[in-house]
Amino acid sequence: MEEYKSLTLKPDCLAEVWVFLACALFFLGLYQEAEEAASKAPMSPLQNRLLFHLAHKFNDEKRLMDFHQNLEDVTEDQLSLASIHYMRSHYQEAIDIYKRLLLQNRDFLALKVYVALCYYKLDYYDVSQEVLAVYLHSIPDSTIALNLKACNHFRLYNGKAAEAELKNLIDISSCSFEFAKELIRHNLVVFRGGEGALQVLPPLIDVIPEARLNLVIYYLRQGVYFERSGKCGFGTRNWIE
Repeated sequence: MEEYKSLTLKPDCLAEVWVFLACALFFLGLYQEAEEAASKAPMSPLQNRLLFHLAHKFNDEKRLMDFHQNLEDVTEDQLSLASIHYMRSHYQEAIDIYKRLLLQNRDFLALKVYVALCYYKLDYYDVSQEVLAVYLHSIPDSTIALNLKACNHFRLYNGKAAEAELKNLIDISSCSFEFAKELIRHNLVVFRGGEGALQVLPPLIDVIPEARLNLVIYYLRQGVYFERSGKCGFGTRNWIE
Protein backbone atom coordinates (compact mmCIF):
# COMPACT_ATOMS: atom_id res chain seq x y z
CA MET A 1 0.00 0.00 0.00
CA GLU A 2 2.72 2.45 0.95
CA GLU A 3 4.54 1.74 -2.30
CA TYR A 4 1.44 2.43 -4.37
CA LYS A 5 0.78 5.61 -2.38
CA SER A 6 4.29 6.87 -3.08
CA LEU A 7 3.82 6.14 -6.79
CA THR A 8 0.64 8.22 -6.92
CA LEU A 9 2.60 11.26 -5.72
CA LYS A 10 4.87 11.19 -8.75
CA PRO A 11 3.88 13.43 -11.69
CA ASP A 12 4.43 10.64 -14.23
CA CYS A 13 2.38 8.09 -12.26
CA LEU A 14 0.27 5.79 -14.43
CA ALA A 15 -3.44 6.22 -13.78
CA GLU A 16 -3.84 2.45 -13.35
CA VAL A 17 -1.85 2.61 -10.11
CA TRP A 18 -4.91 4.08 -8.39
CA VAL A 19 -6.88 0.86 -8.82
CA PHE A 20 -3.94 -1.19 -7.50
CA LEU A 21 -3.84 1.07 -4.44
CA ALA A 22 -7.60 0.70 -4.09
CA CYS A 23 -7.28 -3.12 -4.08
CA ALA A 24 -4.64 -2.97 -1.34
CA LEU A 25 -6.85 -0.67 0.74
CA PHE A 26 -9.83 -2.99 0.20
CA PHE A 27 -7.96 -6.00 1.55
CA LEU A 28 -6.91 -3.94 4.56
CA GLY A 29 -10.57 -3.27 5.27
CA LEU A 30 -10.29 0.43 4.44
CA TYR A 31 -13.35 0.47 2.22
CA GLN A 32 -14.04 4.21 2.10
CA GLU A 33 -10.43 4.95 1.17
CA ALA A 34 -10.54 2.13 -1.39
CA GLU A 35 -13.57 3.66 -3.08
CA GLU A 36 -11.92 7.09 -3.20
CA ALA A 37 -8.78 5.64 -4.79
CA ALA A 38 -10.77 3.54 -7.27
CA SER A 39 -12.70 6.61 -8.41
CA LYS A 40 -9.41 8.15 -9.60
CA ALA A 41 -8.57 5.15 -11.79
CA PRO A 42 -9.68 4.78 -15.42
CA MET A 43 -12.56 2.42 -16.13
CA SER A 44 -11.40 -1.19 -16.38
CA PRO A 45 -12.65 -4.69 -15.56
CA LEU A 46 -10.57 -4.67 -12.36
CA GLN A 47 -12.04 -1.34 -11.27
CA ASN A 48 -15.56 -2.63 -11.94
CA ARG A 49 -14.95 -5.80 -9.91
CA LEU A 50 -13.58 -3.79 -7.02
CA LEU A 51 -16.48 -1.33 -7.05
CA PHE A 52 -18.84 -4.33 -7.27
CA HIS A 53 -17.44 -5.69 -4.03
CA LEU A 54 -17.40 -2.28 -2.40
CA ALA A 55 -21.08 -1.83 -3.22
CA HIS A 56 -21.70 -5.12 -1.41
CA LYS A 57 -19.71 -3.93 1.61
CA PHE A 58 -21.71 -0.70 1.68
CA ASN A 59 -25.03 -2.54 1.19
CA ASP A 60 -25.71 -0.37 -1.84
CA GLU A 61 -28.07 -2.60 -3.81
CA LYS A 62 -28.53 -0.19 -6.73
CA ARG A 63 -24.81 0.25 -7.38
CA LEU A 64 -24.28 -3.47 -6.86
CA MET A 65 -26.67 -4.23 -9.70
CA ASP A 66 -25.11 -1.52 -11.88
CA PHE A 67 -21.64 -3.05 -11.55
CA HIS A 68 -23.14 -6.54 -11.90
CA GLN A 69 -24.42 -5.59 -15.36
CA ASN A 70 -20.88 -4.64 -16.40
CA LEU A 71 -19.49 -8.11 -15.64
CA GLU A 72 -18.48 -10.23 -18.60
CA ASP A 73 -18.24 -13.96 -19.19
CA VAL A 74 -14.54 -14.14 -18.35
CA THR A 75 -12.92 -16.05 -15.51
CA GLU A 76 -12.05 -13.09 -13.28
CA ASP A 77 -15.50 -11.53 -13.52
CA GLN A 78 -17.25 -14.84 -12.94
CA LEU A 79 -15.12 -15.59 -9.88
CA SER A 80 -16.00 -12.17 -8.55
CA LEU A 81 -19.69 -12.86 -9.12
CA ALA A 82 -19.46 -16.26 -7.42
CA SER A 83 -17.83 -14.60 -4.42
CA ILE A 84 -20.71 -12.14 -4.09
CA HIS A 85 -23.22 -14.99 -4.43
CA TYR A 86 -21.45 -16.80 -1.59
CA MET A 87 -21.40 -13.76 0.69
CA ARG A 88 -25.11 -13.20 0.02
CA SER A 89 -25.82 -16.86 0.93
CA HIS A 90 -26.68 -17.78 -2.68
CA TYR A 91 -24.63 -20.95 -2.40
CA GLN A 92 -26.17 -22.95 -5.25
CA GLU A 93 -25.59 -20.06 -7.66
CA ALA A 94 -21.95 -19.92 -6.58
CA ILE A 95 -21.59 -23.70 -7.02
CA ASP A 96 -22.96 -23.47 -10.55
CA ILE A 97 -20.34 -20.87 -11.49
CA TYR A 98 -17.48 -22.77 -9.87
CA LYS A 99 -18.45 -26.04 -11.54
CA ARG A 100 -18.67 -24.39 -14.95
CA LEU A 101 -15.25 -22.81 -14.47
CA LEU A 102 -13.82 -26.16 -13.36
CA LEU A 103 -15.07 -27.79 -16.56
CA GLN A 104 -13.25 -25.11 -18.54
CA ASN A 105 -10.12 -25.06 -16.34
CA ARG A 106 -9.51 -28.45 -14.72
CA ASP A 107 -6.22 -27.26 -13.22
CA PHE A 108 -8.02 -24.63 -11.08
CA LEU A 109 -7.93 -26.98 -8.09
CA ALA A 110 -8.62 -24.28 -5.50
CA LEU A 111 -12.15 -23.96 -6.89
CA LYS A 112 -12.88 -27.36 -5.38
CA VAL A 113 -12.38 -25.86 -1.92
CA TYR A 114 -14.91 -23.14 -2.78
CA VAL A 115 -17.37 -25.77 -4.00
CA ALA A 116 -16.83 -27.82 -0.84
CA LEU A 117 -17.40 -24.74 1.32
CA CYS A 118 -20.67 -24.00 -0.49
CA TYR A 119 -21.87 -27.58 0.07
CA TYR A 120 -20.92 -27.23 3.73
CA LYS A 121 -23.05 -24.09 3.98
CA LEU A 122 -25.93 -26.03 2.39
CA ASP A 123 -25.53 -28.73 5.10
CA TYR A 124 -24.33 -31.33 2.56
CA TYR A 125 -21.38 -32.28 4.74
CA ASP A 126 -20.72 -35.67 3.12
CA VAL A 127 -20.68 -34.12 -0.36
CA SER A 128 -18.39 -31.38 0.92
CA GLN A 129 -16.00 -34.04 2.22
CA GLU A 130 -15.93 -35.84 -1.13
CA VAL A 131 -15.09 -32.68 -3.06
CA LEU A 132 -12.54 -31.63 -0.45
CA ALA A 133 -10.75 -34.99 -0.59
CA VAL A 134 -9.81 -34.40 -4.23
CA TYR A 135 -8.15 -31.10 -3.35
CA LEU A 136 -6.39 -32.42 -0.23
CA HIS A 137 -4.94 -35.27 -2.27
CA SER A 138 -2.97 -32.66 -4.23
CA ILE A 139 -2.53 -30.02 -1.51
CA PRO A 140 -2.46 -31.94 1.80
CA ASP A 141 -1.26 -29.00 3.93
CA SER A 142 -3.93 -26.43 2.97
CA THR A 143 -5.01 -24.53 6.09
CA ILE A 144 -8.47 -23.66 4.75
CA ALA A 145 -9.12 -27.16 3.44
CA LEU A 146 -7.99 -28.91 6.64
CA ASN A 147 -10.09 -26.56 8.74
CA LEU A 148 -13.14 -27.24 6.56
CA LYS A 149 -12.51 -30.98 6.84
CA ALA A 150 -12.49 -30.64 10.63
CA CYS A 151 -15.75 -28.66 10.52
CA ASN A 152 -17.35 -31.36 8.37
CA HIS A 153 -16.28 -33.99 10.91
CA PHE A 154 -17.84 -31.89 13.67
CA ARG A 155 -21.17 -31.91 11.82
CA LEU A 156 -21.00 -35.52 10.67
CA TYR A 157 -19.60 -37.06 13.86
CA ASN A 158 -18.68 -35.13 17.00
CA GLY A 159 -16.30 -32.64 18.57
CA LYS A 160 -13.62 -35.22 19.33
CA ALA A 161 -13.47 -36.36 15.72
CA ALA A 162 -13.23 -32.74 14.60
CA GLU A 163 -10.50 -31.98 17.11
CA ALA A 164 -8.49 -34.96 15.86
CA GLU A 165 -8.66 -33.54 12.33
CA LEU A 166 -7.72 -30.10 13.59
CA LYS A 167 -4.54 -31.57 15.05
CA ASN A 168 -3.23 -31.97 11.50
CA LEU A 169 -3.68 -28.24 11.02
CA ILE A 170 -1.93 -27.49 14.31
CA ASP A 171 1.01 -29.65 13.27
CA ILE A 172 1.56 -27.93 9.93
CA SER A 173 0.80 -24.32 10.91
CA SER A 174 3.92 -22.22 11.37
CA CYS A 175 4.20 -19.93 14.37
CA SER A 176 4.08 -16.94 12.02
CA PHE A 177 0.74 -17.97 10.50
CA GLU A 178 -1.36 -15.88 12.89
CA PHE A 179 -4.72 -16.37 11.20
CA ALA A 180 -4.34 -20.15 11.35
CA LYS A 181 -3.69 -19.96 15.09
CA GLU A 182 -6.74 -17.73 15.63
CA LEU A 183 -8.90 -20.05 13.53
CA ILE A 184 -7.69 -23.06 15.53
CA ARG A 185 -8.37 -21.36 18.87
CA HIS A 186 -11.86 -20.36 17.73
CA ASN A 187 -12.83 -23.79 16.42
CA LEU A 188 -11.43 -25.63 19.42
CA VAL A 189 -13.89 -23.67 21.57
CA VAL A 190 -16.71 -24.80 19.27
CA PHE A 191 -15.55 -28.43 19.10
CA ARG A 192 -15.23 -28.54 22.89
CA GLY A 193 -18.76 -27.28 23.45
CA GLY A 194 -17.81 -23.79 24.56
CA GLU A 195 -14.87 -24.59 26.82
CA GLY A 196 -12.71 -21.47 27.14
CA ALA A 197 -15.21 -19.27 25.29
CA LEU A 198 -14.82 -16.21 27.54
CA GLN A 199 -11.04 -16.29 27.22
CA VAL A 200 -10.78 -17.02 23.49
CA LEU A 201 -13.76 -15.48 21.68
CA PRO A 202 -13.84 -11.79 22.74
CA PRO A 203 -10.46 -10.90 21.13
CA LEU A 204 -11.53 -12.67 17.93
CA ILE A 205 -14.82 -10.80 17.39
CA ASP A 206 -13.31 -8.47 14.78
CA VAL A 207 -11.13 -11.18 13.25
CA ILE A 208 -13.41 -14.18 12.69
CA PRO A 209 -17.03 -13.37 11.74
CA GLU A 210 -18.50 -16.36 13.60
CA ALA A 211 -16.80 -15.45 16.89
CA ARG A 212 -19.39 -12.81 17.84
CA LEU A 213 -22.34 -15.13 17.27
CA ASN A 214 -20.65 -17.99 19.10
CA LEU A 215 -20.06 -15.73 22.09
CA VAL A 216 -23.78 -14.91 22.11
CA ILE A 217 -24.57 -18.63 21.84
CA TYR A 218 -22.29 -19.28 24.82
CA TYR A 219 -24.19 -16.72 26.90
CA LEU A 220 -27.53 -18.21 25.82
CA ARG A 221 -26.41 -21.69 26.81
CA GLN A 222 -25.29 -20.34 30.19
CA GLY A 223 -28.68 -18.67 30.69
CA VAL A 224 -27.19 -15.17 30.46
CA TYR A 225 -29.39 -12.99 28.26
CA PHE A 226 -27.78 -9.61 28.84
CA GLU A 227 -24.27 -8.43 28.04
CA ARG A 228 -22.81 -5.09 29.05
CA SER A 229 -23.22 -3.91 25.47
CA GLY A 230 -27.00 -4.54 25.50
CA LYS A 231 -29.59 -7.22 25.07
CA CYS A 232 -28.69 -10.39 23.20
CA GLY A 233 -31.13 -11.93 20.73
CA PHE A 234 -32.76 -15.29 21.28
CA GLY A 235 -31.38 -16.95 18.16
CA THR A 236 -29.86 -20.31 17.45
CA ARG A 237 -28.09 -22.14 20.24
CA ASN A 238 -26.10 -24.31 17.84
CA TRP A 239 -22.41 -23.56 17.47
CA ILE A 240 -21.23 -21.87 14.26
CA GLU A 241 -17.76 -23.04 13.22
